[in-house]
Amino acid sequence: MNLNQIKKLMDRKKNSHKGENGYALIIGGSEDYVGAVTLAGLASLRSGCDSVTIAAPEKVAWAVNCYSPDLITHKVKCGSHFTIKNAKEMVKFSERYDAVLLGNGITRKADKFCQHFLKKSQKMKVVDADALKSMSFKDFHNAVITPHETELEMMLINSNKEFLLPKLRESNAKEKAEILQGNLRYFLQNNNVLLVKGATDIIISKNKVTYNRTGNQGMTKAGTGDILAGLVVGFLAKSKDLFKSAVAASFLNGYIGDQLLKKKKGYTFIASDLIEDLEKISKFKPMKNKEEKKVITVKAKSKNTSSKNIKKKK
Repeated sequence: MNLNQIKKLMDRKKNSHKGENGYALIIGGSEDYVGAVTLAGLASLRSGCDSVTIAAPEKVAWAVNCYSPDLITHKVKCGSHFTIKNAKEMVKFSERYDAVLLGNGITRKADKFCQHFLKKSQKMKVVDADALKSMSFKDFHNAVITPHETELEMMLINSNKEFLLPKLRESNAKEKAEILQGNLRYFLQNNNVLLVKGATDIIISKNKVTYNRTGNQGMTKAGTGDILAGLVVGFLAKSKDLFKSAVAASFLNGYIGDQLLKKKKGYTFIASDLIEDLEKISKFKPMKNKEEKKVITVKAKSKNTSSKNIKKKK
């Protein structure tokens, strides 16, 4: 994956009509975390999909409306947080969208809501943040999940795979990918993709593994993960390809972060700066020769256990 491929993924047909490039739904937010769904929604729009709707508690949705006129909101009557009573409604509501993002700013108070929604919804989806923390790897289908290290460990414990934790903590990126791909076969065979966020992002499907090293230490700031999740669901709504969407979002999120580090000459940039620079993606120049060294080859095991080489630009 490189910048030209990203631009191609974000491009659209000259005769395309409204809706052909994807409708995305983002479910999340709480009174303490309004920014999470807002950042995710704006990133999703910047990725190239046609429309983004934020489904959030009423007060949160009104706040989102005040921040951006570009985001549509669905105001859920649920008090300060989603409850299991809202889950059936949201499963039905989500059917009109091409892809769904669940979890940004939703808090652990919505655990039962998330569990029910993920069990019942058949839509292609992206699951992030607090929506992951009570889940087992057996609870997903048609999904890209985007845990950081702590969330990954919580999910492994929930899945009775805590015996993997000591090995994972001592492993490098390649070793970690091999351990996860070998021990999460049911999850991966159920049409899911795992995107583990870190210094090196690891993207794993049932027959592919990609490592992404774009990004820098400044990406640990609040909100950058919400932007990553928003990019994934935006690409997914448009492309309908789980793995390609995860790889593209990981690359682009980190690449923009690297451009900001150079421009700001330090770690003063914040998450909303990434949104602003996503607007300028068409003006970015291809990587220089010294950056081409970040191109690596990884082996992907296919169903018949033969191997092929996949080139991945970092």
